[in-house]
Amino acid sequence: MKKRILVIDDDPRLIKLVNLGLTHAGYEVYKACDGQEGLREMYIRQPDLVILDIMMPGMDGWRVCRRIREMCDTPIIMLTAKAGQDDIVRGLEHGADDYMIKPFSVRELLARVRAVLRRGALPLHSEEIVVYSDEYLKVNLTESRVEARGERVKMTRTELRLLTQFVQNAGRVLTHRELLEKVWGPEFVDDVDYLHIYVWRLRQKIEEDATEPQYILTEHGVGYRFEKAE
Repeated sequence: MKKRILVIDDDPRLIKLVNLGLTHAGYEVYKACDGQEGLREMYIRQPDLVILDIMMPGMDGWRVCRRIREMCDTPIIMLTAKAGQDDIVRGLEHGADDYMIKPFSVRELLARVRAVLRRGALPLHSEEIVVYSDEYLKVNLTESRVEARGERVKMTRTELRLLTQFVQNAGRVLTHRELLEKVWGPEFVDDVDYLHIYVWRLRQKIEEDATEPQYILTEHGVGYRFEKAE
């Protein structure tokens, strides 16, 4: 069956461009020109992926993303002119799986669509039992459960995949390229800034002091290493 993609954007020219590219690539495309219509189409169509603008009249993309995440784990690619790092972080906080900045190439969009769909189809849990525990941090990735300070930490699917790589390879330096390829796919191997943002978000959630990380350590110019507590 064709994968179903819902495009939510108030720019008819962009919708036409994206629709042509996605349809030509073999996807079934549905369209909505504002947030409320997008949520209605989301409920009716049950798409496999959503491409979502931020700056729309009425209900903006932030609210739409948050509402979708309250309903389901359908992958979301934010496609927007808002290019600041704070905007990207906000998108990740709201549950977006990827963040693309306008202007963009349809070729790159298609590559990212394929990568996000492929990643979403993978099982979230590793067949290998992945656990870690100390007095502060408890991680059971087989059950998708992370606790810090005795409290459950809410994680996105991508954050869990990244943390899985760290815990599975504790003590070993993982290069930027290795992490990007294993967590996001080969289309993302050059997006080092993207990885930095995700690591920053992960540190905010699991470190006692994110400015002085004890678990996810930076190997400058190379990558990162997960260090177990002594």
